[in-house]
Amino acid sequence: MRSNHIALSIVIDGPIQKVWDALVDWEQQGEWMLATKIWVTSDIRVGVGTQIEAHTGIGKVGILDKMQVTSWNPPFSADVLHTGSLIKGTGRFELISMSASRTRFNWSEEIIAPRAVFLALWPGIYSGVRISLFSFARTFR
Repeated sequence: MRSNHIALSIVIDGPIQKVWDALVDWEQQGEWMLATKIWVTSDIRVGVGTQIEAHTGIGKVGILDKMQVTSWNPPFSADVLHTGSLIKGTGRFELISMSASRTRFNWSEEIIAPRAVFLALWPGIYSGVRISLFSFARTFR
């Protein structure tokens, strides 16, 4: 097993606080994340310790991703640890204010998987996340 890095960035026409608030509304992420339903599984709903599960797929066929928030720095960044049986690694949301009305959203993941498995899945992961980020950005227009 090894760590495999993937990162994407997009500029959003929205102020950083508004983008942050929409981004960390965990259960609403399913509105813009491709084929994903998300729910909070802990009593903590905001900040370090929040536990989240995301099912990505069609119907009952898909992958369950379990995460826990490990770092919380609103409105700039949040880190998660993937704790599921299939998906391991870390994820990061980072927001950078470019102006009063524009924000750069940097998304990155370190996925722990055999290199061959990661390379086989990479085109789907990259495409799905890219589509999702553009969908998220459109919610601010």
